[in-house]
Amino acid sequence: MTPAQDEAGADDGRVRARITRESLDDLGQFDDFGSEADGALLVFQGRVRETNRGRSVSSLTYEAYGEMAERELEAICREALGQFEVGSVSAAHRVGHLGLREVSVVIAVAAPHRDACYEASRWIIETVKVRLPVWKHEHYADGGSHWVGARQTESGTAAPASGGVNGDHVGRDYPGE
Repeated sequence: MTPAQDEAGADDGRVRARITRESLDDLGQFDDFGSEADGALLVFQGRVRETNRGRSVSSLTYEAYGEMAERELEAICREALGQFEVGSVSAAHRVGHLGLREVSVVIAVAAPHRDACYEASRWIIETVKVRLPVWKHEHYADGGSHWVGARQTESGTAAPASGGVNGDHVGRDYPGE
């Protein structure tokens, strides 16, 4: 049990996690995020970019088994509460067809100090890329498309997946990498 949870497993509303087909562009959703104890709020948005590995990208399609992916995203957020000195954590991932510049993932972290926000946010996005059972299909300007493969570890082997379909979790290259 993380410090964010009481004996009943509640987190006092300090964790938000969702898989959605809705736009994630509205930063107003974080106007009331965190508490008076939090002196920092960091929001990260991953967006669809126009080029990946030298190919011109026209759009992306993300697919997921929603309930499984949402449970795993919530677990990642709860782990962040336990590992970092943060007050609240929110993460959302889009599914469906996304055009260029659309937000595919948003992570928000509120904490008393900014360093904890940066550390937790970075840990969350890197953990999402390895563990979240969401599949990414890139569509290219030349008409081709490609399902993005599993993320490789430093040793060159596929990163382990938690909760993926038959263990065939597909990692993502997020915009801005």
